[in-house]
Amino acid sequence: MNTLNDHVLLTDLYELTMLQAYFDCGMNETATFELFIRSLPAQRNFLMAAGLDPVLDYLSNLEFTPGVLDLLGHTGRFSDRFLQSLESLRFSGSVHALAEGSVFFANEPILRITAPLREAQLIESRVMNLIHYSTLAASKAARCTLAARGKALIDFGLRRAHGSEAAMLSARSSYIAGFDGTATLLAGLRYEIPVFGTMAHSYVQAHDSERDAFADFVRSQPDNTTLLIDTYDTERAARRVVELAGRFAAEGLRLKGVRLDSGDLGEHARRVRRILDEGGLTETTILASGNLDEWRLRDLICSEAPIDSFGVGTRMNTSADAPYFDCAYKLTQYAGQPRRKRSEGKATLPGVKQVFRRYGAARTIASDVIALEDEPCTDVPLLQPVMRYGLRIRPTLSLSEVRQHARREMASLPERLQELEPADPLPVETSTRLSELARRLDHESKFMRDDQ
Repeated sequence: MNTLNDHVLLTDLYELTMLQAYFDCGMNETATFELFIRSLPAQRNFLMAAGLDPVLDYLSNLEFTPGVLDLLGHTGRFSDRFLQSLESLRFSGSVHALAEGSVFFANEPILRITAPLREAQLIESRVMNLIHYSTLAASKAARCTLAARGKALIDFGLRRAHGSEAAMLSARSSYIAGFDGTATLLAGLRYEIPVFGTMAHSYVQAHDSERDAFADFVRSQPDNTTLLIDTYDTERAARRVVELAGRFAAEGLRLKGVRLDSGDLGEHARRVRRILDEGGLTETTILASGNLDEWRLRDLICSEAPIDSFGVGTRMNTSADAPYFDCAYKLTQYAGQPRRKRSEGKATLPGVKQVFRRYGAARTIASDVIALEDEPCTDVPLLQPVMRYGLRIRPTLSLSEVRQHARREMASLPERLQELEPADPLPVETSTRLSELARRLDHESKFMRDDQ
């Protein structure tokens, strides 16, 4: 079994056992669930939404095939009548969401699902899985983009990603957040992201001499040659590159760049830049990699290290300093009635909601308001309809278009929120009507009988 439709079983068991229980008691009225992140990690001043397009693909292809139903039947956990009811189940609901690349803050709904209860419940785990990880990677990549100050960034994260899907989604999310490309070939081909590649230390080690390794690689890859020069002695390798440059030119070959992957990257870059320039290779670029994150990027940029581009992998796509968010997907309305969870420390806001954004001077974000969807407001509503009756209602944007949106979003952040250090948070208010609704439900709950 290895098809797109298998993803219907990529879920928690309790989603299916709840569906069986809903089926047994005839509950399937319209429900609204909202996805949000309860709090920002101390290391984040904002988050960047990503993963919506993969979610819409998942919802569009949601189906229990005969093979999947046979597997469920063999578990012995589900009744035949319930399994038969799943044969026709498709996602038929509506989706409102923040556009990918949008910045957002704690407790703000970024995805709203309205659908028959069984459909809205079933998709919880997978929708959270896709949105959470994509947003995690995009938010970290956005900080790297801000720290790089216009220098090119390339996703180098495949080999240490937590699984193949994480590698693909982080390549996609980092491109949205401002990275210029990826080293992951399949991600480049699938998502139309520019693909970059250099060489490995093993290629140099497999040759009897570093000089021969460089010459062979340039001749093999004449249109895209970036040589890794720190296998043995970085500065000596840079001098070998200069020595070979004349021979390459005579053959009509041009060296694009060199790569540094170890040691004091700033100091090595200065020495290598001097050697290359003195050898006439002023257009040969320097790419640096090796456990980089936004902090090291900022240090290298501030020290004016002559590095033209950076390969960023492990610490970006594992979001090393904040490897998870407190992400939630909660019922806010069922059968036309607002619902509110009151668990200690995890209370939710009831009703179908919207997030309104207020801008100040130069279109800088001033504040956000979480309100009921039907409240009159002159500010900008962030949740937009993207699916109705189970069908997409807007053309899919290219990743380049999403990337441009993300760039505008980051530019709209107040300057303090663009810094790496923790800053005073953006004001996020709760509307008066929404607060009153929450208080009313709390008051009514005190008079409810235990069996209601």
